[in-house]
Amino acid sequence: MSIKHDRLNQIIYKEVSEIIQFNLKDPNIGFVTITEVQVTNDYSYATIYVSFLGKQERNEAGIKALNHSKGYIRSELAKKLTIRKVPELLFKLDETLNKSRKIDAILQEIKNDDKSSK
Repeated sequence: MSIKHDRLNQIIYKEVSEIIQFNLKDPNIGFVTITEVQVTNDYSYATIYVSFLGKQERNEAGIKALNHSKGYIRSELAKKLTIRKVPELLFKLDETLNKSRKIDAILQEIKNDDKSSK
């Protein structure tokens, strides 16, 4: 990736975080964390990976609320960016935390089985 590409990822990360935190008033969004932003090489799409604090139902409601608000978020982002065309925003749930918890649980189970067999 080029420096410009990485920089655009970071700028979108920062600006979208601020827009969600300070401008959106949807209670379904709740406590959301942006974990990563990936802009395509042609700058036409920005995939924003998010995670929510809470249960699975919270995740689904949060993603739905973010997708409902993506037009507003994109227009606010356009006011802050100096590029000609603002990428289309795609919000996706980041499953990394859930996967790491499952792996930790499996490793802990293996460790406990190993101790009990001795």
